[in-house]
Amino acid sequence: MSDQTVTLEFIAGQQALILAQLRTMHDDAMVSAAILMRIDGTLSGLVQEVRAMHTQHARMASRVRVLEEDTP
Repeated sequence: MSDQTVTLEFIAGQQALILAQLRTMHDDAMVSAAILMRIDGTLSGLVQEVRAMHTQHARMASRVRVLEEDTP
């Protein structure tokens, strides 16, 4: 072990470094969360769009089926 004496100044400096690292980690987590929320929103929008396209396609297929049945 080293011969250095642990002083309050040393502990205060280490605490300041830890707090700075925690702030950086917090900022990184917030950015990651924002990215995930954007992806989630995009995915939800795509799901709604695909459902709407499926409904549109089913309605069009129904209309075509009626036209095919009327054609001799």
